[in-house]
Formats: sequence, C-alpha cells, structure tokens
Amino acid sequence: PRFLHSSRKDIATSRAMQRDASGASEEEESELSQSENDDATWVSWFCSLKGNEFFVEVDEDFIQDDFNLTGLSTQVPFYEHALDLILDVDAPRDAGLSEEQQDSIEAAAELLYGLIHARYIITPRGLAGMLDKFKHIHFGREWVP
Repeated sequence: PRFLHSSRKDIATSRAMQRDASGASEEEESELSQSENDDATWVSWFCSLKGNEFFVEVDEDFIQDDFNLTGLSTQVPFYEHALDLILDVDAPRDAGLSEEQQDSIEAAAELLYGLIHARYIITPRGLAGMLDKFKHIHFGREWVP
C-alpha cells in the first residue's frame, strides 16, 4: 500500500486484507479496523509494515522539534513534503506532483523517518521504547540470553 496515495480508510482496508491473509476472523477484523480508522497515522502504519519491526513509534513532539531535525534537510530529497507526510499534514491531492515525484516523496519519508528514529532511540523515551520491544521479544529469541 502507498500511504501518500491513500486515504486513512484505504489504509485500514489494506490492513484488513493483510489480516485476512493471516486468518483473522471477521469479528476480530471489524474490531481492529474500527480502531485503526480512529488512529491510523503514517508513523503507526510505517512501523507496522512487515520488515519494520525494529522501529519504535517516534513521538510526534520529537519529530516537530526543529532541533531534532538539524541537518536532515540536506540529506533527504523532498524534505518538506516527506516531513509533512510523516506528520500527516493534509496536502492537496493535486499538488502538481507527478507519480514519480510522489513515489520519491514516499521513499524520502521512509529515509527521513529512519534518520529521525536513529536520533530518537538514543533519548530516554526512545531507549525505553526499544527496551520494551526487547522485553516483548520483538527482535526474536536469539537475542535473549
């Protein structure tokens, strides 16, 4: 699923299809779909994707603090658009961007989130989030002594 091109409802539908493939019941799907519609953010969507299990959800206030983003605008193409995507800022659908540019913005958002995440996990809140993932064996059993 492409978050940039999708509405929150489309994202919830996409997640429901993923649950169907995993064997979730209709009742479980309905309950989960309803809760996802209420709080489907780009950050929670991105962190829930297969392969992104090692990411914690970075607090929005951390992302909005310019100090924490120092220097990242020179490392990430389409920085402003990528940041807006991460923060769920509503951008006009017809912003004059080509499909290729929209794909580039989405890739830039993933890169930017990774860079922000790297800074976040060395803060007390970030370390606590990573510790919680470790304690709940999100990294696999081979890491547990």
